[in-house]
Amino acid sequence: MTTSVDLFLQTASQCLCPPGDGVFTVNTAKERKALLRAELFGQDADVRAEWLAGLQRFAGSAESAAILGISSDCGGGILRGANWGPLFLRLALLQQQRQSYPADLGDIRVIPHLLHDKYLNAETITNCRQALYRNAQADLPVSPLSLTEQLADLFYQAFPGKGIFGIGGDHSVSYPLTKAYLKARRTAGIRTAIIHFDAHTDLLTERLGIDLCFGSWCTHILEFLPAPSHLIQLGIRSSGKPKSHWESTFGVRQFWADEIRSLGAVAVAEAIVTQLKAAAVDELYVSFDIDALDAEYAAATGTPETGGMTPDEALQILAILQQHFRVGAADMMEIAPFTDSTGQGAASSAQTLKVGAELSAVLLDAISRDPAC
Repeated sequence: MTTSVDLFLQTASQCLCPPGDGVFTVNTAKERKALLRAELFGQDADVRAEWLAGLQRFAGSAESAAILGISSDCGGGILRGANWGPLFLRLALLQQQRQSYPADLGDIRVIPHLLHDKYLNAETITNCRQALYRNAQADLPVSPLSLTEQLADLFYQAFPGKGIFGIGGDHSVSYPLTKAYLKARRTAGIRTAIIHFDAHTDLLTERLGIDLCFGSWCTHILEFLPAPSHLIQLGIRSSGKPKSHWESTFGVRQFWADEIRSLGAVAVAEAIVTQLKAAAVDELYVSFDIDALDAEYAAATGTPETGGMTPDEALQILAILQQHFRVGAADMMEIAPFTDSTGQGAASSAQTLKVGAELSAVLLDAISRDPAC
């Protein structure tokens, strides 16, 4: 009899690849990939065998958190390069925050020209199945958002008390991650909220005719929340419309970056706690777009913005929220290490990765704090 754990492991072995391999290249970042393999598996290891053994160990362990890389920036649209986020952020975590590094599920197998299977015709899906699985008849998705949702669905069926820490990738990747999490928790009777750090609202209905992308994923996730007000957005400052438009149109709650500066991070966090306790929320999903931070701290991203939050403000808010709610899952999105609009080059990338790793470690520790497997 095939159990939910068996089904997850079987599907993972087909739809995932070892950590760092999510971007299909020959020579680009080869040395960094080799360094990550050595850090995770040791020199001269049989990487695939070690990775699969790690999946088995995780399945039988009490660990609560697991990393999943989604090296896709096809849902972006300004400056690309967030597909390198999973590789570079993993290395930064291992080098700077190793104590927080959990089990690693690996990377979604990404065909970089694809976004979601619903945009593909049958012939393309057949061709891509042959390319990914060497089997044109494989009953598996081929696009990164579709693959991520299926894997995350199976993960939460197999491990109802565990949580995924997703590393993107552009912010469209948060759509399947949050959707799978919210569905699973709703089935379990757990009331949820999303804490969304971002410079942008991501509340478009569509962008250039595409409904699922980095600027619209929040709009389409609202139906899976207990109420729209359970989406709380922090750090907003780049918008063609005022805060009142977004809150009245969609029913979400926003704290723009200038409000956080004027009110103070502690007061903002306390207001969120009051709201969510009144709504009987049990658990949080934290989605962190690195551009929520001011470009002084995080310029290696597709849409860096000035006037943003400081890392300390974000850490203060997260610390207070963790005192009152479990963080069940989270993600870190839009780190694009080869992208720089400041002219600082490698220094900009290193700074972005440093603060990204610090925030990721806090989120990983929060997911790991309360095992309920």
